[in-house]
Amino acid sequence: MIDHLDHLVLTTANEEACVRFYVDALGMTLETFGAGRKAFRFGNQKINLHVKGHEFEPKADVPTPGSLDLCFIASVPLEAVIERLGEKGVPIIEGPVMRTGATSRIRSVYVRDPDLNLIEISELAP
Repeated sequence: MIDHLDHLVLTTANEEACVRFYVDALGMTLETFGAGRKAFRFGNQKINLHVKGHEFEPKADVPTPGSLDLCFIASVPLEAVIERLGEKGVPIIEGPVMRTGATSRIRSVYVRDPDLNLIEISELAP
């Protein structure tokens, strides 16, 4: 019945820092849509952005900054990801480590975004 994820919603306490992290550090594209709403686009997906206290309806029952644990598959080798994170001053809190992804083994590093969401960035293992 379900084929794929179209988008998810991230709630932030600090819009400016959040945009900087996802656009500058992770290389996503910022887009504006609807009545001034913002989203981060990557591949065929996007992350819609809500600012705590100014969420769009309908919304999660208890939208909370820092409650997400997300895994992204990188479009470049993990070494390039690690290098970019270092250049942008984003500390790696764990990794590289081997994990089990949705379709195969993955090699991952973990970081935190400005709201302390856990962000896993991975490459597919050979």
